[in-house]
Amino acid sequence: MRLLILVLIVLLAALQYRLWVGPGSRADLHGLNLEIVAQKAELERLRTRNQELQAEVEDLRSGEAALEERARDELGMIKGGEAFIQVIERSPLPAVPAPPDTEPATPAPRHKKSSPAGPKKEPPAREERQ
Repeated sequence: MRLLILVLIVLLAALQYRLWVGPGSRADLHGLNLEIVAQKAELERLRTRNQELQAEVEDLRSGEAALEERARDELGMIKGGEAFIQVIERSPLPAVPAPPDTEPATPAPRHKKSSPAGPKKEPPAREERQ
């Protein structure tokens, strides 16, 4: 009798392990259910897109108005006798930042280049007579 109880407890433990942790466990089942929900949402989005494209194809096959509209919008085509006018909007100039309160930086002093003959001598200053 004790052996039967021990065997049943081991069997119960093995089944519980498989139910909670092993392959096909409840965690796996939950993950698969989430995946199914995501796949269904993607499938619905793609079905809607396919319906829109099918409607557009039927519209293009049935009449010239849709074909003409598409040629004008996407290819920039015009009918004979029409004038094409393109409006180019100027973008507003960017705002000029306000000058800082500090004094502007002065450029670094430049060094005078000397000629190969030596430094250049300036003529003596003349005295003005009145």
